[in-house]
Amino acid sequence: MAFWCVREELSQKNRLRRSYYELLRDELDQQMLQYALIDSYNKFILKNIPYPFVEKRELKPRARIPAVEYECQNAFLVIFLEDSIPAIHKKYIRFFQTNKTIKANLLRYETLPLSGKFDRSQKYLESTHFNDLMEILLPVDYALLIQRDAASKKKDRFNLSHFHVKIDWPIADAAEDLATSLRYISKDLYERGDKYAEDVQKKFFEYHCLPSEVGGRRTAAIVAAQYLKKISCISTVYTGSSESRALIRISERGVSKSILMMLTVDEMGQIAEANGMTLRTFKKNYVVTHTQNNGVCIFQATYSFTNHGRPPDDGKLRDIKPDLNWLTVGGQHILPKPGVWKYPPISLNFIYT
Repeated sequence: MAFWCVREELSQKNRLRRSYYELLRDELDQQMLQYALIDSYNKFILKNIPYPFVEKRELKPRARIPAVEYECQNAFLVIFLEDSIPAIHKKYIRFFQTNKTIKANLLRYETLPLSGKFDRSQKYLESTHFNDLMEILLPVDYALLIQRDAASKKKDRFNLSHFHVKIDWPIADAAEDLATSLRYISKDLYERGDKYAEDVQKKFFEYHCLPSEVGGRRTAAIVAAQYLKKISCISTVYTGSSESRALIRISERGVSKSILMMLTVDEMGQIAEANGMTLRTFKKNYVVTHTQNNGVCIFQATYSFTNHGRPPDDGKLRDIKPDLNWLTVGGQHILPKPGVWKYPPISLNFIYT
C-alpha cells in the first residue's frame, strides 16, 4: 500500500500543489543533472584528468562499484518534499533554527562564498536567483532541505529552508521499517536471528540499487528516503558521490541513476537514424560535450521492483531468499541536454548489450 495519496485521492487544492511540485521537480531534475554530471565532467577536463566513465556493469542491480574516490566529482545530498516536515521528526531529520537558510546562519560558514548581501527571496524555487544559491550550498556537508513553506497560507511556495541537515535515523531501523512493510519480518529486525537481520540490511541497500558496503551521502540518502515514508506526501532525494559518478534519484516512482556515456559518431548516427532525426539534430539536443570524434551524452537507467521487492498480495509473512533479486532494470534512455525543451528521452538498450 502506498504511503502517499495518488492524484485521484487528493482534494482539488492538493492536486494543484502536486502539479506545482512536479513542475518544480522537473526544473530541479535539470539543475541536478547539470551539477552532478556536466559540472563534474568539466572539473576533470580543467585539471587535465581523464573522465572515469561509468561502465555498464556498474548499472546492473546488485552491481559492485569500484571503491575509488574522485576528487573532481561533485558530491551532494538534496531532499525535496511536497509538504512540510512536522517538527516531531526533528529527532531524526535534523533541521533547526541554527541551520535555517537565513543570512546570519549562512555567514557563520566562512567556506561559503556569500557576500554581505543576501536576498531572502532567492531561497524560493520560483526566484530567478534560486539556482545561484543552490550552487553555493550544494557542496556543504550533509543535506539541503527543500520543502513547502508552511508560513505561506494563500499559495503553495517551496523554499530551500535548511542546509547542513543531518540524517540521524539508524540504518537498522530503516531496514526494519522496509522489511516490515514488505512482510519479511513482523516487527523486529532480530526476531529471526542475527544472520536474517544481516540479510535484511543487505537487501535494504539492494532495494535502493546500492552495494551494502557504501557509506556517506548515499547511505544517508536511502535512510532519508525510507524515513520520509512516515510523512504522507511524495518526496524526492537526489544524491551523488565521488565514487558513483552518477546522479541517484529516489522518489515515489523508485530509483534512477543518470551517468555520462561516450558515443562514437557511428553510434550517434545509428541512434539518430533509428529515431527519425539527423545526426546534426541529435548532436545539438543530446550531446553535452564533444571529445575529438566522440560525443558525451546523459544516460539514465530506471529500476523496477520485482515481486520480492513489493508487498505480497496475500499480506502474509514470508522468508527472505538472498539470491532472489529485488530490482530489475525498468527503463534505459538517453536524456536530452538540460534546458532542451522540444526533444524527449530516447530509448536505448545499453546495459545488457
